[in-house]
Amino acid sequence: MTTEQEVRRVVAQVVDEVLAGNGPSREAIAIGADHGGFRLKELLLEHLRSRGREVRDCGTSSTEAVDYPDFAHAVARLVAAGECRWGIVVDGAGIGSAMVANKVPGVRAALCYDLSTARNSREHNHANVLTLGAGLIGEALARGIVDEWLATEWGPGRHAARVAKITAVERCYASAGPAGEGG
Repeated sequence: MTTEQEVRRVVAQVVDEVLAGNGPSREAIAIGADHGGFRLKELLLEHLRSRGREVRDCGTSSTEAVDYPDFAHAVARLVAAGECRWGIVVDGAGIGSAMVANKVPGVRAALCYDLSTARNSREHNHANVLTLGAGLIGEALARGIVDEWLATEWGPGRHAARVAKITAVERCYASAGPAGEGG
């Protein structure tokens, strides 16, 4: 089977899964941050809990210097395993955490910096991990982004096939060598 045939097969399978609504049923949110995002993470934890959300804190627990990949990976792992439906990671710019989280199969992490990107990442891309840059957005905007992101439903329709293609590419490389061949 060629790589193109394999991608088409996986796309069809994933579209079926997506349309069936298969995925994490828990409503829990995993949240983590490095030292640069610690204060904003703490504020968001309080905000989410005050709204009755179940939140799992993946750390860090202070402003002492740590490495963002550790916390982005911890959050992404919980989402990919289905233990949490969503994940939120905060670091200085949000970029590195998005890169790390997107290495975990099953995760679609999106760096959002306003309400429009929050809506779009959920509605169009079915994002399940949100990354934020604490050094780039204020507290009020961060709360608004989180609220908008969590409130926005995925609009499968025409987007389902595109999300399925993202998953197909991911699966192709997960079972292949560095060049995406084989499997």
